[in-house]
Amino acid sequence: MTTKDRGLHAHVLDSLGPAITAGEYPAGSVLRTDELAQRYEVSRSVMREAVRVLESMNLVVSRRRVGVTVRPGGEWNVYDPRVIRWRLAGADRPRQLRSLTVLRSAVEPVAAGLAARYATAEQCAALTECALGMVATSRGHQLERYLVHDIEFHRVVLNASGNEMFSHLGDLVAEVLAGRTHHQVMFEDPDPAAVTLHVRVADAVREGDAERAEALTREIAVGALHELDILAP
Repeated sequence: MTTKDRGLHAHVLDSLGPAITAGEYPAGSVLRTDELAQRYEVSRSVMREAVRVLESMNLVVSRRRVGVTVRPGGEWNVYDPRVIRWRLAGADRPRQLRSLTVLRSAVEPVAAGLAARYATAEQCAALTECALGMVATSRGHQLERYLVHDIEFHRVVLNASGNEMFSHLGDLVAEVLAGRTHHQVMFEDPDPAAVTLHVRVADAVREGDAERAEALTREIAVGALHELDILAP
């Protein structure tokens, strides 16, 4: 695929994917690749490649002599970062954010407890650096800069847990945090209490205190759910 084709392919996905996840094409809708190629002004090969990607996410299924059929939402790969991003861009954002935040509240405290047991010296240092970066960017409406440190903090926690299943949730958590920021489901400056909790989690992990690391991370999750009650009821 040429550079131009890759750009067109990305354009089709970023238009068609959100349309499907937003319900513009209800479950059972049949999409004709020829018609879609004309609509998006791309070649059939680019359109077929885009459809293959959507199939890999279980958003659609292709059948000969039928076409491309939109699958029911219950069959989608809701863990795919792009599906998460598209759903967060739609009208169902509050419910999606809550669902993902509840998932985080179930996973991240346990991951933090494991990180306190298994984190390397390098991971402990990285966690402290991220927490300090969050402190430094938590004032003055620097949400985009804050987001960089916040995402990396949670990636380090998940990786330091030593559990490969948790580690693979890093992209999912990144999309949730980015979605909250980019769709203004955040206060203009992060909650000072939440920032402090991140610093305390880094300290607990470095000190090997698994029980405290888990409890503090659970406080972060509870606070995130409370923010959703206010900003995205």
